[in-house]
Amino acid sequence: MMRVLGMNSGTSVDGIDLALVEFSQLERKENGTTKLGLKMIAHSEVVHKHELKMQILDMINEGTASLKELTQLNFKVGHAFADAIEEFMKRHNLTSADIDLIASHGQTIWHQVDASSEVKSTFQNGESSIIMARLGKTVVSDMRVADMAFGGQGAPLTSFLDVVLFAEEGKTRAFQNLGGISNTTIISMKDGVVESVAFDQGPANVLIDCAVRHFTNEQSQFDRDGELAKRGKVNRELLDSLLEHEYYKESIPKTTGRELFSDIYAAEIIKRGEGMGLSSEDIVATLTHLTVESIVRSYKDFHEGTIDEILVHGGGAFNPVIMKGLEDGLPGTAVSRLTTENTGLPADCKEAAMFALVGYECINGRPGQIPSCTGASQHVPLGKITPGPNYLDLIKRVVESNVQHGDKTTQLQVLQ
Repeated sequence: MMRVLGMNSGTSVDGIDLALVEFSQLERKENGTTKLGLKMIAHSEVVHKHELKMQILDMINEGTASLKELTQLNFKVGHAFADAIEEFMKRHNLTSADIDLIASHGQTIWHQVDASSEVKSTFQNGESSIIMARLGKTVVSDMRVADMAFGGQGAPLTSFLDVVLFAEEGKTRAFQNLGGISNTTIISMKDGVVESVAFDQGPANVLIDCAVRHFTNEQSQFDRDGELAKRGKVNRELLDSLLEHEYYKESIPKTTGRELFSDIYAAEIIKRGEGMGLSSEDIVATLTHLTVESIVRSYKDFHEGTIDEILVHGGGAFNPVIMKGLEDGLPGTAVSRLTTENTGLPADCKEAAMFALVGYECINGRPGQIPSCTGASQHVPLGKITPGPNYLDLIKRVVESNVQHGDKTTQLQVLQ
């Protein structure tokens, strides 16, 4: 048994999601593979301080920074993650003894994977050594680079959790994430053989959030319950021109982020909309339907056959305008919000739990991605290990467990 604290801060830079997950080996099969149990111990979000959030967003939006700013932000985010862990422990009455390993994705600053890149690259900050020093625990971090070293996109990594946890015989399911960026994992299983693809579809909340901040003078950070979009009217001319963006036409696997769909891009759209005489509500409504239509088109463009069910998670799952748009655009497919009831895993901690799983597999020397989803040439463990005072004890436990249970995990089960 091992308890891993998974952490991440997403594209929206709203806050740090944390999930303490207990992993246990359930059974070993004749071929040496192991069924793994996942039990959620605690989860919550720690909101970013406004000053740090704006510093991160300014650096991403400007696409440049001095070496001083870049290196200092790496340490500042590391301290923010350590602060979040301490607050998380207080909230849930946890002690240091409750955590064996920390798996920190950090904050993505830049993800360069477009076809014009001389070298595909990625940068997540949040110095792991700061977290290790503050908490006294071994840390797994920098989880995307190994996949990219083997030719992958380094994303979407949520596909790993989706495939090992939710594949079901005779069903085709999609797990739709609506964070800052939209991404999906499509999984089908027939006669025990699992097929899966995953890719980023485009902007989910990132452009909507920027427009809301602009029109409310930073008083609101997002369109709560889709209220602005409900009051607005979609401008078809503007929407159709936005859907001509080259990213939507790229083949899969593919990934994107604020490098393409930035606040600067959102500001250009707002300026165009205002020049066309559109109200603030009309612009938010049009951006909301950009999210909907880009997602709907992606399912039709990149998947053959019927998808039985789409389970939606992320902040956009609570926007009724987006959810109704997906239902209307994908008739014949059941579209619903991912809940504890339909998956056994709380929707608001899915990504943090996924990074806990990737960290657990890393310390065990096992792969943490699905090549058919990321585009990598092979399976590979993800993450870099920053040894803490408990490192030798962890490794000893890993060796003993793998000798007893085998060193390959192919199936995951949520335990209550």
